[in-house]
Amino acid sequence: MSFFLKGVHVPHRKSTENKPALRLPVPKTVTIPMAMHIGAPARPTVKVGDNVKVGSLIGEATGAISAPVYASISGKVTKISEIITSNGSKVPAVTIESDGEMLRDEAVCPPSVKSREELVEAIRKSGIVGLGGAGFPTYVKFNVDPAKIEELIINGAECEPYITSDTLTMTERADDMEYALKEIKKYFGIKRVIIGIEANKKKAIASMKALAGKLEGVEVAVLPTLYPQGGEKVLIYHTTKKTVPVGKLPIDVGCVVINCTTLASIGSYLRDGMPLTEKCVTVDGGSVKEPCNVIAPIGAPLSALFELCGGFTSYPEKVLYGGPMMGIAVPDIDAPVLKNTNAVLALTEKEAKLPKTTACIRCGSCTNNCPFGLAAAEILLAYDKKDTERLKALSVEACMECGCCSFLCPANRPLVQTNKLAKILLKEEKAKEANKNG
Repeated sequence: MSFFLKGVHVPHRKSTENKPALRLPVPKTVTIPMAMHIGAPARPTVKVGDNVKVGSLIGEATGAISAPVYASISGKVTKISEIITSNGSKVPAVTIESDGEMLRDEAVCPPSVKSREELVEAIRKSGIVGLGGAGFPTYVKFNVDPAKIEELIINGAECEPYITSDTLTMTERADDMEYALKEIKKYFGIKRVIIGIEANKKKAIASMKALAGKLEGVEVAVLPTLYPQGGEKVLIYHTTKKTVPVGKLPIDVGCVVINCTTLASIGSYLRDGMPLTEKCVTVDGGSVKEPCNVIAPIGAPLSALFELCGGFTSYPEKVLYGGPMMGIAVPDIDAPVLKNTNAVLALTEKEAKLPKTTACIRCGSCTNNCPFGLAAAEILLAYDKKDTERLKALSVEACMECGCCSFLCPANRPLVQTNKLAKILLKEEKAKEANKNG
């Protein structure tokens, strides 16, 4: 698998880029899922009738990869139930009815950090996960031998259309980012920090260059404006020229990558002690009357965000968590804001309508523009035949599901969707083999 400067030029549509964020009025209720991260769901620590405050622990982490969950409003726990997520799974969730006070939990205070181990533990307790959309518990990335870290890469690419919440972080929360970098550099001894930003974000570049000027070993990499520049392995290659092999992690090539809003949230937690309880979300799409960024409590219904943005010009045909390239459709308009919700888009019928699929014309656009050079058209044929050996040979497991292949396909073939299904097929086959040999 080779990396080249490949990808697609997507329409940016970043109409919210220069607008200040609005703060959502306290919602009447929030419904906070216990699974807003990769790994084991948190276990509820409250029961119906309990009173909680902002920052109260309501879900404890379970397993080696998990994250705690905290109340985002003050009030009373009215329900502990299961909700259906966008991927169709059921997860426990805690519903809190607001008392209108937004009282802060008395236990919330800045953590005492005097060693690397205490810093990692603080990040764990903060409940912070990858806030660019991935949702991987952040402390796990730092729970490594510091001698292995050659570069810390801060992802500020934000290459998806519409989304500007990370850009807002880089222009408005540079102080939090700076504080976090000082602590991380201090306790990990990291010599090189690279902040990667696409060239079209002039204000963010200026803000991050000012930050870099204050800290030794911090640099800003201005990257070509090309989707999917923010993909972890793509970003690593374009900032360091290192290639992460299939099946390996960034740390295997000496890199740790975290999103810029994740970094700012670490800084905020270390300074103030308030765990992750709210999120800045870009609210946009053709159905939204007044697109803007909204700071909302985690668990707030998406309908409240749309209402703050003036409601709909027409009722949306589809609502997405995230951007149009990698976003996931939400089950209903009252689905909750999650930790890793960086945007929510309400698309019109015209925007959401899938084009008619026609026969493949063997043009090679899917392979020529894939960041990893994968042959999506060949993968589709192998998947149709359920040829798992061929799928392995075609390295479908390396697919990052960015959607470049589907975006450019003149025949409108469901290429990225098939890649996802093919990866599931291989995963199921591995599980069958493990059971057979176990």
